[in-house]
Amino acid sequence: MAWKDAWSYAKKIVGNESSTSNEHRSGGREDAGLPLKARIGSVVQLQKSPLIRAQTQGSLVEMPDENETLICAISRLKTDLRGDLYRYYLNVGDDSGSQTQSEKFLQLYLDEHGGLNEILYCSRLTRFIPESVEDQDAFLGEAGYGLGDATYTLWRDQIADLGLDESSLQAAFGDQDSIVYQRDAGDVGQEFIAPFRGVENRIDNAAGSLGLKQELVFMPYSRKLVGDQSEILLISTEIVESANGDRNQRGIHVDFMIGIVIENDRLVVQ
Repeated sequence: MAWKDAWSYAKKIVGNESSTSNEHRSGGREDAGLPLKARIGSVVQLQKSPLIRAQTQGSLVEMPDENETLICAISRLKTDLRGDLYRYYLNVGDDSGSQTQSEKFLQLYLDEHGGLNEILYCSRLTRFIPESVEDQDAFLGEAGYGLGDATYTLWRDQIADLGLDESSLQAAFGDQDSIVYQRDAGDVGQEFIAPFRGVENRIDNAAGSLGLKQELVFMPYSRKLVGDQSEILLISTEIVESANGDRNQRGIHVDFMIGIVIENDRLVVQ
């Protein structure tokens, strides 16, 4: 069962603490006891062929660059999934929505027996700041429409404004003005289902004194590429509760992440 299937078991979040118990932590490190023995500073060896193939099939995914080979932050996500969800960040991209500072992470889903079930490589397409009450309600799913709708459409003009070159736009859109993604959860016949909720605890150093705590309201969408792969559009409204322990650093934004499934044997963490 892949992580997107596991969302069908998700419910409203209960409590705001990390789902990883203290028994996994040792030596004063908050990044101990993680899948693949990962720690902050670990070297990531990622075979890029699935990403290259996805790009040739029209994906909007952004490749990791030569400087993005180390885990710079680690997240534990608390949800009511049957299993555990982790994110290993190659770039946190907090301060900029530009292509040069794009957020990138590897999302690992472990099933309820602790088996590594799926790895998803994600790069941020854009970040949107909802300024009106109407926008916030829509992206929180509180309006009964918006995030959680059966489909989500990206428009060519919108993506062109992000600075993508014409060849990338042509590969993704062809002669079309838009790309339509299908909701990747719930009954396909339902026009709307409430988006899922969780809490992300991200640590940016081994001691856990730096990092981010935020509530997530999210929904996965997907589309078939022109070949044999699928592309995930993960839309996530993030309500920042604190940054580096400072509860004055609060805010809300919506991240649009593009994800591609990576086979387990194509990732090595050292």
